[in-house]
Amino acid sequence: MVFERCAENPLITPDQVQPWLPGYRVACTFNAGVAEYDGQVLLLMRVAEKPPRAPEGCLNVPVLTAGPEGARVEIETLRLDDPRYDFSDPRKVLDREAGNYVYLTSISHLRLARSRDGVHFTVDAAPLIRPDCAAEGFGAEDARITRIGETYWINYTAVSRNGITTALATTRDFAGVKKHGVAFVTENRDVTIFPEKIGGLYRALVRPVPKQIGTARIWVAESPDLLHWGGFAPLELPTFPWSNARSGGGAVPILLREGWLVLYHGADKAGNRYSMGAALLDRQDPSRVLAVSREPVLAARADYEREGFYPNVVFSCGALLRGDTIHMYYGAADRVIGLATAACQDVLDAMEWF
Repeated sequence: MVFERCAENPLITPDQVQPWLPGYRVACTFNAGVAEYDGQVLLLMRVAEKPPRAPEGCLNVPVLTAGPEGARVEIETLRLDDPRYDFSDPRKVLDREAGNYVYLTSISHLRLARSRDGVHFTVDAAPLIRPDCAAEGFGAEDARITRIGETYWINYTAVSRNGITTALATTRDFAGVKKHGVAFVTENRDVTIFPEKIGGLYRALVRPVPKQIGTARIWVAESPDLLHWGGFAPLELPTFPWSNARSGGGAVPILLREGWLVLYHGADKAGNRYSMGAALLDRQDPSRVLAVSREPVLAARADYEREGFYPNVVFSCGALLRGDTIHMYYGAADRVIGLATAACQDVLDAMEWF
């Protein structure tokens, strides 16, 4: 592995976080976007909360309803012997006849954790972004943060019965946000926005999910204003055994002298194990791949990465370049947050150039 784990991992665990919803418990703290602001490292982490336990033989699932009087989270109780549903995935409930997932077993919001040294964090008492509309009926998840000028653009996954979408919000001070609604419709996720214009346009890495032909892979999109997106084109990124099931954007791209460094995730067909890889894209044409790591730069090896809410996962939504060192924050086993670091040159040296 190119990246070295922080000796203090995991940095944030569910028992360090108070629930937002009364009577709920925090099950997972993971997949955090990262930014530097006012001398602090900020992690905008996904906090997944489970509802109170159901009676024997049942499962409680949370669902947000939104109407003229506001939004509230309600609980639906499902019987575990109901033949309509498959409960084998701990994260969600499958409708057998439709073949689609119709409930999540938790509801997520986005909450800030703050640190002066990037290792020891204190967690805010309340969410920065909470689900409050129909598009977020099952929660707000997996934020990425891109600073453009003095504005921080936050894109996050909004999940509901209408599908998985990507929504946008902005802030200047992390005291509050302005929501801009859905930018990419279902099913498009793992969006990472480049931190400056390229050729007069904003660019983003996106991940549409084909249902009939093709596989889930990274595409490039462009926009004149960060709100309206088009110009979609697949990124010709090689597939390896560790990424042969799907790939998707991870951390916000980092601009180096050599090009745009992209830390992205891949999952394999053998065990749906999630690993992190690295690619280098052309500075002026980010649809052109210059180099890529054939092997993961970080894979699930530690106990807290192999065992958790969903095992064998390392998944990053944010990284910082501090001096010559990359600090990559990542979710481990869909339960806790870890930190891994690597010298920038070591990551470049791990890649095969085309």
